[in-house]
Amino acid sequence: MQGAPARRALWLDLALYGGALVFAVITAFASEFYGYRVWGDFAIAGYLAALLVTAWIAITGRGSRWLPVWVTAVVATVAPLLYLAFRRSPTFTWGPWPWSFPAQPEVWVIERSARDLFAHGTPYTDLATLGRAPHPDDYTPYGPSMTVFGFPRALFGDHPLTDARVAFLLVTAGALLLAWYALGKPVLPVRAGHLVVASPLTALTLAAAGDDVAVVALIVAAAALAYRADPAGAWGAGALGAVLVTMKLTALPAVAVLAIGVAATRGWRAAGAFTAALVAVGSAVVLPVLLADPTSFVEHVLKFPVGLGQASSPASSPLPGHLVAGLGPVGHAVALVLLGLAAAATATWVLVRPPRTAGDALACTAVGIGLAIVLAPATRWGYLVYPVVLAGAAIAAGRAQGRGGPARVGTGVPAPADRSGVDSPPGGPRTA
Repeated sequence: MQGAPARRALWLDLALYGGALVFAVITAFASEFYGYRVWGDFAIAGYLAALLVTAWIAITGRGSRWLPVWVTAVVATVAPLLYLAFRRSPTFTWGPWPWSFPAQPEVWVIERSARDLFAHGTPYTDLATLGRAPHPDDYTPYGPSMTVFGFPRALFGDHPLTDARVAFLLVTAGALLLAWYALGKPVLPVRAGHLVVASPLTALTLAAAGDDVAVVALIVAAAALAYRADPAGAWGAGALGAVLVTMKLTALPAVAVLAIGVAATRGWRAAGAFTAALVAVGSAVVLPVLLADPTSFVEHVLKFPVGLGQASSPASSPLPGHLVAGLGPVGHAVALVLLGLAAAATATWVLVRPPRTAGDALACTAVGIGLAIVLAPATRWGYLVYPVVLAGAAIAAGRAQGRGGPARVGTGVPAPADRSGVDSPPGGPRTA
């Protein structure tokens, strides 16, 4: 018979899949975006299947709680992503914005940036050459490293598998596997899988766009590398941190947290290696593009994201910061003050109690980025994928490092604390 902890875990699983199912139904029938509605159709099937499998496990006491997680990964993430990629290419005709888009604008913006890089030496459009007032989609508000995800389409032409979302999915999977390996191949708790893999935020973002999930997965990998004892860890984490910051400035708080954590736990030599790699790789990525067209770089990467560009960001989800900023000039100032106070509080926390483990660093980053998303004047619901995935990764990293060494995932045998099978991976013991 199942123990009380296992029963409670399964009841929470049912609640999570049920909530995700409701979200999918609402998205399928109420979203204005075609890609979101398609995702909702697939996700209804995926989360309903996960709910039924979990109910079967709860009733029979047999089966792995990881099975529903992988069902949602395949049916609610990979399947709609591939459907939308094939729906888009190569003969799709764009209709009225945004009701017929099989991809969010960031997908083809990133692909356009790759074509511009090869043609003009910079991924940033010179807005003065447009001959009209710029539109938000004329901007490429990402660093040069993000352009790499558009290389397949720029090099090999329009094909479903050259869609930037396919590259985002592959890099996300690779980054998470790298983090798992760097942490010592631990037995992963199912709850972490819910937040990192099965969350509707992860599934929807990967299917419709993908860039934010790839960034957050690389943050997880950088955190895992930063706390490795071998000397290459600091160098690798610094280099990966440079890639992150030159992909999207959203990653800057995460890199700052890791720098403080490396200095506090591994000493100034490791911190110097981290910083040297960060500066060297970052300079190698940014300087050629900056020198090619500094005005466009500043306009796209720095001015537009903070609302100082020639066009305004369309990010306007009704989170607290946006609602306060919408009250007028005073409200906008108040929102900025609240955002600054939150940043100062988070920075103080990290400096006074530096993160001692990868789990600590990921938790600090989740709180800091989460506060920034909630309090920013221009924000989107989808950005909440950052704190959700980081929280799940923090749970996994905390479990791994709390046991003082690698767990035996490769053999399918969990560590002693997991003999109940509640958090066993596929192939591990059953819940009974």
